[in-house]
Amino acid sequence: MPIVNRFAALHDEIADWRHDLHENPELNYEVHRTAGLVADRLRAFGVDEVATGIGRTGVVGLIRGRNGGAGKVVGLRADMDALPIIEATGKDYASKVPGLMHACGHDGHTSMLLGAAKYLAETRNFEGTVAVIFQPAEEDGAGGEAMVKDGLMERFGIEEVYGMHNQPGMPLGTFAICPGSMLASADRVSITIQGKGGHASKPHQCVDPLLVGAHIVTALQGIVARNVSPLESAVVSITVFKAGEVDNVIPHTAFLMGTVRTLDPDLQNRIEARIREIVEMTAKAHGATAEVDYVRDYPVTVNDHDKAMLAADAAACVAGENAVDRALTPTLGSEDFSFMLNARPGAMIFIGNGDSQGLHHPEYDFNDEAIPFGCSYWVTLAERALRS
Repeated sequence: MPIVNRFAALHDEIADWRHDLHENPELNYEVHRTAGLVADRLRAFGVDEVATGIGRTGVVGLIRGRNGGAGKVVGLRADMDALPIIEATGKDYASKVPGLMHACGHDGHTSMLLGAAKYLAETRNFEGTVAVIFQPAEEDGAGGEAMVKDGLMERFGIEEVYGMHNQPGMPLGTFAICPGSMLASADRVSITIQGKGGHASKPHQCVDPLLVGAHIVTALQGIVARNVSPLESAVVSITVFKAGEVDNVIPHTAFLMGTVRTLDPDLQNRIEARIREIVEMTAKAHGATAEVDYVRDYPVTVNDHDKAMLAADAAACVAGENAVDRALTPTLGSEDFSFMLNARPGAMIFIGNGDSQGLHHPEYDFNDEAIPFGCSYWVTLAERALRS
C-alpha cells in the first residue's frame, strides 16, 4: 500500500492543524491549549476513549478495531511541546508567542498522528486496539518518563510502542531506522570548584578556581580520546564556565556545566566514574575542592530488532524499499521516547523533512509535504501490527 489516498484529501486540513499549533507553541508540561485541542479532535473523530492528564498533560486515545478491540494494544506516540527560541522563519503562521517556537517539528508530529487517528477511527481495519499517545515535555522535562510513571502502559494495556521524528537533510518521502541503539543517552554534569579568593595581584596567596577549572576542562576532553575505544561512540562537552565578576579579584568559586552522550549504558557508567575521578584529583592537586552533580536525563533509545523491522516494512510499503534505510548509523542526539522503549518493546523511526534548516534552528520549519508519508506510515504500521 503506497501513500493512502485519504491523506491526499485530508492534507490541507492536517496542514491547517499544524499551522495553528505552530502559531501557538507551548513549553514542557504547560501544553494545555495543545492537549485540549488534541483531546477535542480525538473525541470529534469518534475515538472510543480519550484520557487526559496522563503524565500531567499527556493525552491518550484508544481506537478499537473491528473485533471490538479484543487482543493486542499497540501505542503510537507523538510529542507536543515547543522550544524557547525566537522564530525567524517569516512564515504567515509564525509563532505568536514571544520567545517560543516549534523548532523541532513537534507540531508536525502531533498533526500527523491526529490525521492517522482520524483515519483509523473511520476504517478500523485492524484487530485489537491502537493507543495514540500525545506526550508533553520531550525537549526538557522527561515527559515520556512522566507518562510511564503515571501508568501509561499498564492502564491502557500497551504491549508495544512506536515513535517517529522528522529529520532535516533526509529527502522528503524517505525513512531511516536501525535495530538496537539508535539515539544516545543524555546526561547533565555540573561541577562546582571551591578555591580561595583574593586580590589578583597576590595569586600566590590564593587558590585560583579558574585555573583549576581550566585544567579540568582540558582533562575531561581526554576521556573520549584516551578512555573510550575508537569503536565506541561518546561525547563529553563542557559548555558553561562561570567564575569571577571583576578584573582585579580572584574569585572563591568557579562553575562548569556540560553534557555527556553515549550509546551504551556500560560506557555511560565508565564515563561518569572517570569524570568524578578527574574532577576530584585535579582539584586536589591544586589545593582546591570540587563537587560533581551528575544527572542522567534520558537513557539510550534502543529499538527492538523485530519491531524495528516491522516499522521498516511499514515504511517500505508506503515509500518503497529504496526509500528506507534499515541500517541507519546511530546518532548522539537523544529522545525521551527511550523511557517508553524501556517499558515496552518497540521502535523509533526517522522521516525525511527535506532540505530544511536543522532542528532547533530559528529558521527551521516542519515540511507539510511530509504529512501524507507520516500519516500513511502510522496507519500502515498499525494495520500490520494488529492484523489477524
